[in-house]
Amino acid sequence: MPRCLQKFAVFLCFALAATLTVTEQSFASDVGRFLETTSVSELVPGAETYGAIREDAPVVPALKGGETIGWVFLTSDFVSTTGYSGKPIHTLVGVDPNAVLTGVRLVKHSEPIVLIGIPDSKIKAVTEKYAGLDLKAEAESGGSAHDLDIISGATVTIMVIDDSIVRAGLKVARALGLGGLAVEAGPSGPAKEIDASKQDVQDWMTLTGDGSVRRLSLDVAQINQAFAEQGDARAIGRPESGPETDTFIDLYLALADVPSIGLSLLGDAEYANLQKRLKEGEHALLVMGRGRYSFKGSGYVRGGIFDRIQLIQDDISVRFHDRQQTRVGEIATDGAPAFTEMDLFIIPADSEFDPAGDFRLQLLVQRAVGPIDKVFLTFDLGYRLPETYLKTVAPPEGAAPRDPADGAAAADDGAPRALWARIWDDRKTDVVVLATAVGVLTLVFFFQMQVTRNERFTFWFRIAFLTFTLVWLGWMENAQLSVVNVLAFFSALTTDFSWDAFLMDPLVFLLWFSVAAALLFWGRGAYCGWLCPFGALQELTNRLAKFCRIPQFEVPWGLHERLWPIKYMIFLVLFGLSLYSLDVAEHYAEVEPFKTAIILKFQRAWPFVLFVVVLLTAGLFIERFYCRYLCPLGAALAIPARLRMFDWLKRYRECGNPCHRCANECMVQAIHPEGHINPNECLNCLHCQVLYQHDQKCPVCIKKLAKRRRFEKQTGLAKPETEAADAHPVPAE
Repeated sequence: MPRCLQKFAVFLCFALAATLTVTEQSFASDVGRFLETTSVSELVPGAETYGAIREDAPVVPALKGGETIGWVFLTSDFVSTTGYSGKPIHTLVGVDPNAVLTGVRLVKHSEPIVLIGIPDSKIKAVTEKYAGLDLKAEAESGGSAHDLDIISGATVTIMVIDDSIVRAGLKVARALGLGGLAVEAGPSGPAKEIDASKQDVQDWMTLTGDGSVRRLSLDVAQINQAFAEQGDARAIGRPESGPETDTFIDLYLALADVPSIGLSLLGDAEYANLQKRLKEGEHALLVMGRGRYSFKGSGYVRGGIFDRIQLIQDDISVRFHDRQQTRVGEIATDGAPAFTEMDLFIIPADSEFDPAGDFRLQLLVQRAVGPIDKVFLTFDLGYRLPETYLKTVAPPEGAAPRDPADGAAAADDGAPRALWARIWDDRKTDVVVLATAVGVLTLVFFFQMQVTRNERFTFWFRIAFLTFTLVWLGWMENAQLSVVNVLAFFSALTTDFSWDAFLMDPLVFLLWFSVAAALLFWGRGAYCGWLCPFGALQELTNRLAKFCRIPQFEVPWGLHERLWPIKYMIFLVLFGLSLYSLDVAEHYAEVEPFKTAIILKFQRAWPFVLFVVVLLTAGLFIERFYCRYLCPLGAALAIPARLRMFDWLKRYRECGNPCHRCANECMVQAIHPEGHINPNECLNCLHCQVLYQHDQKCPVCIKKLAKRRRFEKQTGLAKPETEAADAHPVPAE
């Protein structure tokens, strides 16, 4: 017993530390770690050393001769910086007392831009050009006083970096009072909110006349003129063709969760559906467009992000993902023109969007100037909800007015520290779905003998569960674990852990928690065999191959056993690289096809897609080929899985001698010729447990059944169907 407790304690330490590093360090305390690799003079010229981090905000003074000559901060401490990868883009920024940026360094990101042929140095060069940006001018213009220098192929990444530098810079400047900027006291007068009691249905002319629907219209001449004024000779040389009066884009915008506006534009049924979809604190934009230019484009198809539009309100910005968008079939109000695009976009609650305040929808217009190069312009469609749709909110009884000088509170508003609880609340449905799935799987494992009595039920249950894992967990929610998570554990041993940072991704939290428990009870197979989206993709494609009668090849045992160590070697190489540099290890972790096949859904450069296709093709002939021989994540999980305390899979003495039925039918050849199951390779598919109690396939069960029937016949207890079965016995295999 003491030995078991010792194993349990070691396991918990590993599992806890590993889970705490899953989401990568993206918290305010990380600013110190990034400062260690960046000279203060690169961010604030003339500075000699960093001071101590302020207690009221994660800002570091830059000192010269003991005097503060500037400040340094990390953008991800103040605003959301999530890009294509789903992980924060960390940028260090220096600012002087006059609210002018003195230096900018991109210090950490997980974007796929480097992996699709764009040098990381090119992205960093664009980032460093923000030195000299005047935040006072940005405050006056709402963040649009500078030109946006976008790199073709990295549009979203550059826009996220641009947005984070400007928004975070404004938060810091206002919090510290730099350049005369002060913390905004908020709108004057009493707070206002949407008046849900007003539900009048209006026609199109009324809605556009009173400002309920706002419009931005650009013709061909205006677009050509705008690019001419920008001065890029390549763009000027490729003007938009056609008559100058042709519509380039006719864009309309409305706040659709306002009852009167929503009912008028969407109709009763569609508005009711919208209300069911909206969670507390969320709002909805209705964007309508026509003309030759699409406000959606095709970027969201490749990466799930609408890169041509973003909502901007004061210091916040919202970029929409595909799961926040819903197409609208038609505009219900009388007199509405015909549109080619009509879409609803959900504004998340954690964005702190105020429907009563001014905001704008920024449109990104691009012009191709080469095979892959593009030039970009931005146009703003401003919006303010008419006062008639608002009502005054009475302050809570006894509530004290907020002190506008409380800069620390303002600076912390956008920090990740305050978001995790709201993220969990916003994703309650996703959490419940995954928790239910994990709960069902747990019951299946605990009652595996009862579940596996029916071979047909077991087969179709597994197919259904793997389909759920691939489609919902993988392609829809992007909840694919990676060996990078394990490597981050070792890297994080020298850094501080943060529960808040870990809780930022609810599904990842639940997955790692379930993996930790499963390693203790069942080994790595619970995740690899049931909850890994890429593993599910391999198995389902192999099932289709079998259905199409594609021949299956069994690797000779001697060769099969010698191929097992390859995945452990890959893991050890990645682990060694992580000791040198976690960034380098993450780059070579592309040996995992998960990002290409699951996260980016094959929308990637052809070498990566080809790599995945080769692996899946091999899996058509050798089931779970990648899982068997190449997966470093499986190898990493197999190591702590040796600490498991229970053996659930039942075996007979005859297993392996003389019977090899289970070994021959094991999909990953995890059963040794002598009969024992290798827990490092087993995926817990439970097929061996189906055979264990199958009275027509297992020789032991067949013998037991025959013996029972002889006994019943001798004692006169045999039933007619039993006698008929004895007349046509099933031969043992």
